[in-house]
Amino acid sequence: MIRFAFAFILVFITIHVIAQPTQTIRGTVIDDASNAPVAFATVGLLNTAPFLGATTDTTGNFSIPNVPVGRYDLQVKFIGYEPAVIREITVSSAKQTFLTIQLKENAALLGEVVVKPRVNKEQALNTMATVSSRMLSVEEATRYAGGFDDPARLASSFAGVASNTAENGIIVRGNAPKFLQWKMEGIEIPNPSHFGDLNSLGGGTVTALSSQMLANSDFFTGAFPAEFNNALSGVFDIAMRSGNNQKREHTFQVGLLGIDASSEGPFKKEGRSSYLFNYRYSTFALLAPLLPKDAGSIKYQDLSFKMNFPTKKAGIFSLWGMGMTDGAAAKAETDITKWEYADDIEHNDIKQNMGVAGISHKYFFKDNAYLKTTLATTATSTDWTTEKLNQELSLQPQSQIANSNWNFVLSSFINKKFSARHTNKTGILLTGMMYDIQLNNSPTLGSPPQEIVNASGFSTVISGYSSSSINLTNKLLMNIGINSQLFTLNNHYTIEPRLGFRQQLSKNQSIGLAYGLHSRLEKLNYYFNNSLSSGETAVNKDLDFTKSHHLVLSYDQNITDLIHFKIEPYFQQLFSVPVIADSSFSFINLQNDLFFGEQLQNTGEGRNFGLDLTLEKYISKGYYYLFTASLFNSEFKGGDHVWRSTRFDRNYVFNFLIGKEWQLGKSNQNTLSLNTRFTYQGGNRYSPVNEAASHIAKDIVYDETNAYAMQADPALNVHFTASYKVNKKKSSREIALKILNVTGQPDFKGYRYNLKNNSIEKDLASILIPNLSYKIEF
Repeated sequence: MIRFAFAFILVFITIHVIAQPTQTIRGTVIDDASNAPVAFATVGLLNTAPFLGATTDTTGNFSIPNVPVGRYDLQVKFIGYEPAVIREITVSSAKQTFLTIQLKENAALLGEVVVKPRVNKEQALNTMATVSSRMLSVEEATRYAGGFDDPARLASSFAGVASNTAENGIIVRGNAPKFLQWKMEGIEIPNPSHFGDLNSLGGGTVTALSSQMLANSDFFTGAFPAEFNNALSGVFDIAMRSGNNQKREHTFQVGLLGIDASSEGPFKKEGRSSYLFNYRYSTFALLAPLLPKDAGSIKYQDLSFKMNFPTKKAGIFSLWGMGMTDGAAAKAETDITKWEYADDIEHNDIKQNMGVAGISHKYFFKDNAYLKTTLATTATSTDWTTEKLNQELSLQPQSQIANSNWNFVLSSFINKKFSARHTNKTGILLTGMMYDIQLNNSPTLGSPPQEIVNASGFSTVISGYSSSSINLTNKLLMNIGINSQLFTLNNHYTIEPRLGFRQQLSKNQSIGLAYGLHSRLEKLNYYFNNSLSSGETAVNKDLDFTKSHHLVLSYDQNITDLIHFKIEPYFQQLFSVPVIADSSFSFINLQNDLFFGEQLQNTGEGRNFGLDLTLEKYISKGYYYLFTASLFNSEFKGGDHVWRSTRFDRNYVFNFLIGKEWQLGKSNQNTLSLNTRFTYQGGNRYSPVNEAASHIAKDIVYDETNAYAMQADPALNVHFTASYKVNKKKSSREIALKILNVTGQPDFKGYRYNLKNNSIEKDLASILIPNLSYKIEF
């Protein structure tokens, strides 16, 4: 299949040679603190002859027509502001390129300091982020090998992040994936991954966030700004782009994994409003021979949309949303002679849905302030039934999950720029949670299912925050704020200070130091689970927030205009962690125990400390590279007060990404791109197997008195992407081959019991996913 794909790409290249087409680069330049438009700024493409550029109008908009297709860097300048450089802009013939560019007002007097242009990739879009943050570009999501057009998988190439191949859970600095918060348009959303939270809390197969919908977004790995609550390890702050309000543009893609279609444009000619939507249907049926048993039955689809309605005096309204539906089934093996593992006798039927929709309003005042208010709702439902065959080949009920959760969210904040030195953002967040949760599980085959959770009701989380960014001197920035939240189910609350400093050492170097107290609620079913040992109901209703201190030091250097270096030592102290008394069990290690049924207490602790390093060369002369390294320890103390390694204590993760582009064709109008990624990381921790107990139970029994004392072998994963794009006058075509896990490196999932030969075996999931696709944009 792979050889055929390469041959197809070569044939595709040879038959497309045309004159070089052009396209328009459009955009808006705004003040990064007040979001007010910056009029009469100079916008120009670097290293072009003749010079291509424009000047923004009174609304901050600009347009650069007749730009030959290719890749560019763009610079923006305006008196009183620090210059900005936007790297790696891709111009294709089919779609206009639209940019939103933030300029930072210079707090120093003219002539006081030498100002170096700010590069957009070096810092987060959120101006109140001090350390441990990175802007994620849409272009990276499609270019980087291993990204697979999935923001979650793309993030695994960043410093401080570990991952697996079979799922896209984001392990930040040794923390469980469930501690990460996902946000969309400023609203916390449920895990947006297909089949999310089933095999791994916080993970899934691939996110429903198509790269066609995304704007540049922020990814945080520690000591986040005060506006973020309910997150312990990191925050993925996703923004959706607005559709083109001048021209209708469309994309259609077909590949081995399914189809993808999107469209955008104005509602009417000469209007300012726009729409954008993307639909995707995927099935693993064609790849079934390369995947684990029954994976070919996986099917999913998702739909995302955003409609933008600017007005002359009433501000900007937007309506946005996303929905997805998943389905999978696994039939039990009816031939007893083929029963080898416990899952051979299982019959599973899974249906899962997730949706989010919101309406946002942004109103600008005349005094460098704006108010943004969002009303949104999120919904999730899971219906998962498992039955098992007995010796008479009769299906017996094993477990059932029937959950539905609705959140109703009101978010409102006011952002005020008092001066070039001081900006404040203050807001409130109200989340009403309506739930209906039923979890049942049979302890042994043939025994009646026991009720784990049976709860329905409504509760609320109330949160408020205030954050200020203050230039104490021309070179010293302070970000300071506070966040507080109250959970009305049990009236537990938190008060969380945040503080950060960034000192500019020279025009090429800076250091930062930040501290934050952060907290997170558990999934609602754990507050209502019954105790299987005592028979008591809803034993964890008084469970408190899990909390964490973050302390991060950062050193940042531009070695050259194209090479950026960053190093961050960090320390994280977790406390108030749910644990079982007199046991090694801790929620720090919780991965997929959906039928947990014991009483918890908030007496556990944890600590993560390490060093993250990033060395990145931006694209120039057609090539780039990114090297990231993470060295860390992750430890926990359970209910038995013993310190141990956590499940996610891999100790090290190294990533190396490199790619090369060639401009082909008589006028260099076409692009051939080759990209690869190498990831070498330590294995997950696991508890040793109690062999005697396992043979008696005919199932794996772990020795939890020595929890996570063992470590799986290190793993080397290789990912590869090749694409060839043909730009015609008003359309483009692209053929791409993306291979996830080229070498078939297996993920270690633990151990499983072989019923046929009564042996204990490693449970290794080896997944290689190729996706050959053809895309047309017009």
